Amino acid sequence: MLVDCLTEDHHWDSLGLGPLAESAASATLRRLGLDPALYEISLLGCNDARIAELNADFRGKPRPTNVLSWPSAERAARTEGDLPRLPGPSAQGPQELGDIAIAWDTCTAEAASAGLPPADHVTHLVVHATLHLLGFDHERPGDAALMEGLETEILGNLGIADPYSARE
Repeated sequence: MLVDCLTEDHHWDSLGLGPLAESAASATLRRLGLDPALYEISLLGCNDARIAELNADFRGKPRPTNVLSWPSAERAARTEGDLPRLPGPSAQGPQELGDIAIAWDTCTAEAASAGLPPADHVTHLVVHATLHLLGFDHERPGDAALMEGLETEILGNLGIADPYSARE
């Protein structure tokens, strides 16, 4: 199993966070030519209070956010718009890609505000966070275009509409 899911907030159980995250993360790795069986991700399903603590501790921003990610290694592309240095398989067993935390309150509020099914929005956020674990980012325009294009393609393959089309 690719995703090891721990839920601190029982609301996540009703959405089926574990299977949803497994599907989203697996689709992301497969799109990039990586075998999901060779990697591991730890996922925490929490509430806004918990993610605000994490956001304060790790980013100096003491407020809730939808999702946070902590890659196990620095994989960012050196040149804007290039692919990051994707991890290869490990001879010691599944390779840990990193950790993700996702907040129920913020995610469901964002989904409601956008008129999206919560499962679709959460799937998008897990794809987004998994790409971050793999070294993708959206700070520079070329990197953002690459990351958003991949998100749109992966979500489309999962039957979910382009989350960025509303901006256009």
